[in-house]
Parts: sequence; C-alpha cells; structure tokens
Amino acid sequence: MGEVILTMKDIDKSFPGVHALDHVSFEVCKGEVHALMGENGAGKSTLMKVLTGIYTKDSGTIIYEGKEVTFHNTREAQDAGVVIVHQELNMIGDLTVAQNIFIGREFMKGFRIDDKKMIAESRKLFDELHIDIDPQAKMNDLTVGKQQMCEIAKAISHQAKVIIFDEPSAALTEKEIEDLFAIIRDLRERQLGIVYISHRMDEIKVITDRVTVMRDGTYVGTLITKECTKEDIINMMVGRVIYEEPKTKSLVPPDAPVVLKVEHLNAGRMVQDVSFELHRGEILGFSGLMGAGRTETARALFGADPKQSGDIYVNGKKIEINSPEDAVKAGIGYLSEDRKRYGIVVQKSITQNSTLACLDRYVNGPFLNKKAEREITQKYIDELSTKTPGPDQLVVNLSGGNQQKVVIAKWLIQNCDILIFDEPTRGIDVGAKNEIYKLMARLAAEGKSIIMISSEMTEILRMSDRILVMCEGRKTGEIPIEEATQELIMDKATRNIQ
Repeated sequence: MGEVILTMKDIDKSFPGVHALDHVSFEVCKGEVHALMGENGAGKSTLMKVLTGIYTKDSGTIIYEGKEVTFHNTREAQDAGVVIVHQELNMIGDLTVAQNIFIGREFMKGFRIDDKKMIAESRKLFDELHIDIDPQAKMNDLTVGKQQMCEIAKAISHQAKVIIFDEPSAALTEKEIEDLFAIIRDLRERQLGIVYISHRMDEIKVITDRVTVMRDGTYVGTLITKECTKEDIINMMVGRVIYEEPKTKSLVPPDAPVVLKVEHLNAGRMVQDVSFELHRGEILGFSGLMGAGRTETARALFGADPKQSGDIYVNGKKIEINSPEDAVKAGIGYLSEDRKRYGIVVQKSITQNSTLACLDRYVNGPFLNKKAEREITQKYIDELSTKTPGPDQLVVNLSGGNQQKVVIAKWLIQNCDILIFDEPTRGIDVGAKNEIYKLMARLAAEGKSIIMISSEMTEILRMSDRILVMCEGRKTGEIPIEEATQELIMDKATRNIQ
C-alpha cells in the first residue's frame, strides 16, 4: 500500500429521528482495496454519500490528496476523481455502451455529438481494462456482469483516483465475479484507492487488504485482512457470535401433509416439465446456478408470468393461478429477488407498504382505518427488529436489509400459508441474515411452508429440509438434507440435460 489518499475524520450526520453517523473515521491508501463492512443500517452507504456530496456532513473533515475538501454534489466528486459504482446500475438501457459511458459529457464535433470519438474512447477504456465489450451494443442487450464492467469503465473515464464499489457482486455469476476481481487487482496495481462494500465474507478475504467495520453509525475498528478470521469480522459487526452450521436432518414430521403440489409446469425455455411437492412446515430449498430457471419457476407458479401448461394443487385441490391475485387468494406469498422493482413502493411509508397486499381489511366504508394499519405495522417492526424511527418512515430511507423486512412483513400480515422467498438475504449483512433465518425457522415451526430460492450454498445447506436442484430450466435432482453436500448439489446443478 502507498500513501494515504483519502481521510475522513470525525464525520457526524443526523436525520430526523436518526443519528446516522456518530464521529466516524475512515481512510484509504493508494494501491489498497479497503473493505467497509457492517450490518444494514450501520452507516456505510451514508458515509460514502457524505464523501461524494449526496449528503452534507454536520461536522468532521475530509482530506483528499492532502487538502481539506467538501464535495457539494456527485459531479464535483467525479471531477476530482472520487467515483462510486452503485449496486443498482445507473445505465440507460436504450442507449449504446459508448453513449452511457460519456452521457452528460459527450465529445462534440461542431454542434453535433461525435459518436465516432466516443466509440473510439470507449474501446480504449475496454482495452485498458482487458474487457471484451462492443461500445456500439445497446446496454439492454448486455448481461448484468457486462453492465457492471461498463460502470467501471465509466468510473475510469473520470480519471478516477478513488473508486467506491457498493455491493458490486450481488447480481454476478461466479465467472463474472472472477472477471471483476481481475479488474480490481489491476486498478490496485495502478495505485488507485478502492473502497469495497460487501456482505460476502468469502469475497472480503480474497480481494481486500484491510477491513473497517461500522456498527450503529459508529466506527468499531480496522483489521488487516490476512491477519484476521471471518469470525473476527462478524464479531465486530454484530457484537455477538453467529454460527452458520448446516442443517443435519429435516425438521418436517414424516406424516406432514402436502400443501402444494406442482405437476409438469411449463413456462418457456426456462421452465420445462417441473414437478415437486411442498409439505406443511417444510423449507424446500431451490438450488442451481444463475439462469437455471428457479426464479422463472416461482414467477410462473405465482402467476407473475404466464404458464403454458401444468397443474397446481393447494391442500389437495386443483387451482388455476393466472395472476398474482389468484396466488394470494390461494394463500401464496412471493418475496421477489428484486425487492425495489416488485416488492415495495419506496416513496410510500412502511405502513402503506406493509398493508398493501391486504388493504381491504382496513377499509371501513369510504374510510381507511389508519390506526389499525399502524398498529399491525408496529407489531411486525418490533417482531422483525426493523431499524426505523417509526411506521411512518418512508421505505426509501431504510437500508436494504430493513427494506427486505418490510416485504416479509407484508406477506406475514397477509397471513399466507405458503411463502416463496426468492434470494431472501441478497445484499443483506450477516446479522440481518441471522434474524431472517430465525424468522424462517420460526414460521416453518408454526406450520408455514416455504420455498427458498438461494444462490448461496451455505444458506441452502443451513436452512433447507430438502433441496430441489435445477439446471437449464429443468429439475435435475431432489436431495434430502441428510444426504446433501456442496459437491452433490453442484454435480446436479451442472448436469447438462439433452
């Protein structure tokens, strides 16, 4: 590591009802990948938003390249070489790659945009990063991984000296993560300072040099990555020990009735002849690689996407599900992997989101019983330990993990007996994960039945009573938890069906 390029000292920031940052300090050196970790709501994103001018700090100092600075907006930060690559990509799908990279600062030829120059400069950036992307391709036509690479190229085009990666691998495949790490290592070699925000412990050990941990808006400490263990980091993050032991036997009684039966479900190329059963009180894990068809199966079952054929039985009765409304009436709830797109309305309050699926219960003639709405919402805020000043808080102001809890509360208030949890802990820290694991286990013990789709092998092995494996739109195996191993699951997840 080289000299310190960025120092944030005693940064303080409050919002109404929330002390988000309490005299936090953080530094980044040239040629360093510095992880910033903490539970959801710990203040990581707020700290980076203060740095890049999205929020104004209440007090504290920022020293960048030896001078005290205050960026008033992201443009000022970018112009100075401090750039953030967001978890939720900020690209315009209908524009080309080159147009996205140089949007707002296009090369001009007289009064016209010089597309040729932008394409040529984009190519140079990609060559520099050893990335194979066509600058003339439409952004919508690229995979999420390639779009992420374009965001990185865009950051480099600002002559970046400090790059902040916010959950960069959340939606990437293993191969795409390898490519991302290769680029990050190259940037480190070029003496850039890199801030890496992630909840994935295994990644932190592989790619970072130091780890700074925050908890409840405060600075806890900084560790040298190669000198600490995963448990050391977790203990600093949550202030308690969390064990991730795999489940060794099913907790479902042998005589538990079948509550959901799916026979020969077909819905396009990604859902081909899928059949399975779900028992009362069971957590059925859906495992497989990206693109295996797990989410597509869930969406077809829930009526979010049309099915071509197949039969669905709930409690032994054949039902027709042609829309999510049909599914909810049948007692099925769906927690989408894309919570912001399908799970919540971010500009509405926690109360409005929590009662969204069962609003008719709180309507009395032309009036809405807001008191009853707030009471049931507060009950689940307490039960799920959602970090918020109160039920009237806008969901947009919550951290990712707390937004996820609002979606879970929505289906618990609806009292669905069958719950589909699609990547329930994506982008959620280890402490919040543990709370959701306990919640799922409790729901199953109370007789709820859960389909859990997860790309994390440790999560599948920890939570499932039985594991269904998919590959290329088909079911390739069903494994009792007693027999499940990572190797066996991976073998079935990569089995090529002709």
